[in-house]
Amino acid sequence: MTDTDYTLTSPLAKLADNASALLGLTIIWHPDSQRIGEQFMVSNPDGQVEINRFLPLFRHPGKDGLPLGYGGISRDPVRISRDGYDNILITPPASRMVVEVNGEEINAPVALSREQLEAGVILGLGRAIIICLHWMRCLPKHNPALGFIGVGSAAIVARDQIRQVAGTELPVLLLGETGTGKEIAARAIHAYSKRANAELVSVNMAALNEALAAADLFGAVKGAYTGAQNARKGLFAEAEGATLFLDEIGNTPASIQPMLLRVLESGDYRPLGAQQDQKSSARLIAATDQDLYSEGFNQALLRRLESFIIHLPPLRTRREDIGVLLLHLLSNSKLPNDIGTSLPVALVSEFANYDWPGNIRQLSHVLRRALLALQLGEVPQLSSLVKATHKAPSSVAQASISADSKFPQPATPRKKLAELSDEDVLRAMENNDWYIQGAAQELGVSRPSMYKLLDNHSQIRRAEQIPTEEIRQSLETSAGDVEACAALLKTPSEALRRYLKVVDYKNNSIKTE
Repeated sequence: MTDTDYTLTSPLAKLADNASALLGLTIIWHPDSQRIGEQFMVSNPDGQVEINRFLPLFRHPGKDGLPLGYGGISRDPVRISRDGYDNILITPPASRMVVEVNGEEINAPVALSREQLEAGVILGLGRAIIICLHWMRCLPKHNPALGFIGVGSAAIVARDQIRQVAGTELPVLLLGETGTGKEIAARAIHAYSKRANAELVSVNMAALNEALAAADLFGAVKGAYTGAQNARKGLFAEAEGATLFLDEIGNTPASIQPMLLRVLESGDYRPLGAQQDQKSSARLIAATDQDLYSEGFNQALLRRLESFIIHLPPLRTRREDIGVLLLHLLSNSKLPNDIGTSLPVALVSEFANYDWPGNIRQLSHVLRRALLALQLGEVPQLSSLVKATHKAPSSVAQASISADSKFPQPATPRKKLAELSDEDVLRAMENNDWYIQGAAQELGVSRPSMYKLLDNHSQIRRAEQIPTEEIRQSLETSAGDVEACAALLKTPSEALRRYLKVVDYKNNSIKTE
């Protein structure tokens, strides 16, 4: 087996893309929390399925199947049919049970395209049970990987890849937006590797001072640079026989990138001021939310790092996992258990329909705000927890049709940058908790274009340009909530979080949760 077996052209990735997809039904929320995450796969050729109190049978992998069973669910079924083009038609029952699609109540058949299913369709039944309709490109299975939660095919494939690469010595490159769990994946790879008994050594590459980065990574002999009174042990030396996690690899200083390439090619590196090379036995895992395929990153280094790539998908493309993620986050919260189990179904529906530009990290923070509100006796709504409710691409108000009509084929409009004013950009950032991805989606522009809009904006600032004392005061005002702090400072949440790590790494001057 060679390195090229696990590059971007890996057969494993092609299988996931090209395999015939099954229509999956996943329970996101149920009055019995043990039912959350149970699934039913629609395997019959005509793609027909009826959902009522008694059928179909939902199950966890390896467990017996059970019907929804809740008394508030009608005996008269909701009918879901699939045509030859993988479009689906949802027909509500002739009963008084409330049926919602993507958060909107329906009273007539609703048609949804294959593309809309890619984003996940949220089906609410009787204001008590929430089910996600989505594509499954592999069968459900129990393949836990430390801390990496999810029941959909994207999560299953990612965990398979984590376990697969953990048993090798290959470098791993973790790609994904901020908040998708790259550090969790790195820790899982280390935990399942032969190096699990050794320490996982982590470094935020964005925090490295370019002048001292070589000494931080590779070490230095006494007197190698001004102020160096003693020899310095580098991170590669600390990671001997262990795993070295290079977070934010896209921010590696340009002068350091060829040195990393040399380590990956030969295992050799030379401490600053030393006369001889040293050999590294560290296993490298790198992670980034940036595009490394641009001219700004050493492409030879990228080719070495991409021996095995794991793409961590954004939360908006794995809506089926929101229920089990909520359960996991609730179990780790420090609030009383009865607070979490009393989450209003309407709020969970809003959670399931939100696009989460900050991904799982943002979900965790918003859930914490919701739990605090519940503890105070309030009934929280998503609009009070985040600035906007960014829904899935499908609008059932437009999609509600008769059973004889054709399936709609919605298109996402793109806008020209010249059409957008500073007010438009500022409003989009405010509406999306200052997450760039969500604002870009709202404006109908690409992420690179969004960066250009931010760079040219008169009111939006870069985090590194804001005085440290102003950041400290804003953090105190927002009780450590980074999204709220970003709104006060008018700076993107992702960049602020990254900068806070840099400041904390350098002088421990600012602490965040």
